[in-house]
Amino acid sequence: MASPFSGVLQLADLDDFIGPAQLKFAMKEQERLGFERECAQASLLLARRVKQLCSQNSKILPAFGMMLEKCSFCKKGECIKPVKVEKKPGKAAAKIRIEADGSYFQINQDGEAQKLEKAKITLNDCLACSGCITSAESVLITQQSHEELCKILTFNKTAAPNEQKLVVISVSPQSRASLAAKCKLGVLETAQKLTAFFKSLGVHYVFDTTFSRNFSLLESQREFVKRFRKQSEDKKALPMLASACPGWICYAEKTHGSFIIPYISTTKSPQQVMGSLIKGHFAEQQHLTPDRIYHVTVMPCYDKKLEASRPDFFNQEYQTRDVDCVITTGEVLKLLEQEGVSLSDVDPAALDTMFGSTAEEELTGHAGGGSGGYLEHIYKYAAKELFGIQVDTIQYKPLKNKDFQEVTLEKDGAVLLQFALAYGFRNIQNLVQKLKRGRSPYHYVEVMACPSGCLNGGGQIKLDGESSKEQLQQVERLYESLQTEVPEQNQAVQELYERWLGGAGSGKAAEALHTGTAGFKSKHKQLELVTASRPGLNLAHTLVQENPHP
Repeated sequence: MASPFSGVLQLADLDDFIGPAQLKFAMKEQERLGFERECAQASLLLARRVKQLCSQNSKILPAFGMMLEKCSFCKKGECIKPVKVEKKPGKAAAKIRIEADGSYFQINQDGEAQKLEKAKITLNDCLACSGCITSAESVLITQQSHEELCKILTFNKTAAPNEQKLVVISVSPQSRASLAAKCKLGVLETAQKLTAFFKSLGVHYVFDTTFSRNFSLLESQREFVKRFRKQSEDKKALPMLASACPGWICYAEKTHGSFIIPYISTTKSPQQVMGSLIKGHFAEQQHLTPDRIYHVTVMPCYDKKLEASRPDFFNQEYQTRDVDCVITTGEVLKLLEQEGVSLSDVDPAALDTMFGSTAEEELTGHAGGGSGGYLEHIYKYAAKELFGIQVDTIQYKPLKNKDFQEVTLEKDGAVLLQFALAYGFRNIQNLVQKLKRGRSPYHYVEVMACPSGCLNGGGQIKLDGESSKEQLQQVERLYESLQTEVPEQNQAVQELYERWLGGAGSGKAAEALHTGTAGFKSKHKQLELVTASRPGLNLAHTLVQENPHP
């Protein structure tokens, strides 16, 4: 029987298949409502956390008795895992004995028995590095999938008008470039055809997250200048570390906690700024409450699903998320295949805009690379604002590898600004260690979890018959083919600052465009993972509900 789950959301070649019917839960019958959606999301996180737990506790390792299939990044020799697990030579694996009460004992070679503790795993334990997302996983994150979108669209067809949802899809420029490469189309043509395809399914509006990224860039610029000016009184004001990558944020929180969090920018990512725009300004335009809008984003990264699920981005008043569902680029392709549609054959449609009565017929981008251009925009703004120096072009200096580069602003031999970009966990770990030893010379670092940045995200489409390098170069060319814009010169952005937010720097702007990263550590569902002496994963989960709104 074919798997009902998305092929791009599956782990490859695990020895055990874990279906929902095999999971044992200690819970009341009424608590089973919504079980599949909640536990499936947690299940995806388990494989990632298991490997980290094993590396931290040698007594747990034999109990797991497993080796995860290498992910696509590992196979390319570009491991992005923040935790390295090495098999120690010369030791035979211990045996596991399961007692009648369900307790697990490790039996050493000398026959000595030692009771194993249960490894407790929460939804917040995931490091969100995308490394364990490969081609064949057995449990889907139902809440964050194209299937959930299809359910909403199906519901709308039969629901009463006052119960229907206004469905809005926001597409990232990285995903659009990946689809263009796959379908051998231009970027604008891809956007127009994708708009037509989504609307044929029942979607009402399709927007571009490039617009919301204007806000992220502007707020990051202002935040950096503010931090730079108060660095003498606040030792942790600098370096400012980018906050747009949820994989990096999760790693920072789980691994370095209170030490690293003060350095992280409070500016929301373009996805979450778009969430604020759609559930705030756009909802007002449509005369709807935020809960009447179902907002979906298309992203190049699986970690964006976790970002959207954070309680920070949940509206308690209306009981709705800023972003209800995140699907990856690969899942859009899966949706096309499911509908029997080739994007190349779709007739193009006019692009939507939430700002004004006329439709956009052109797309724009931002300079500075495929991860958003944070370094370049902040660098140029800071040079002008702090030192009165106009910077037109930026010269990058590669360091140990292509994913670690720096930029320096000098005047009369003195270093005024020193910025860097660090992509991939190998470079991130080096950066953090330098920071802990007080040896980091940087004022700002653009940090991204994936090697080569967002264009190479784990959710992007992998092209058949082409090397990963060739694929990435092709996507980069398409991504950079658009005319670039300067956020400060976008009239619609400036109007929204005044009309919707009450001006830059206002309390409403801070609420809509910033978040406190320390608040990311929230209470979600907790799972107890127990392992058995089987070659793969044989899991029994106990679900404990801590928060009615995960």
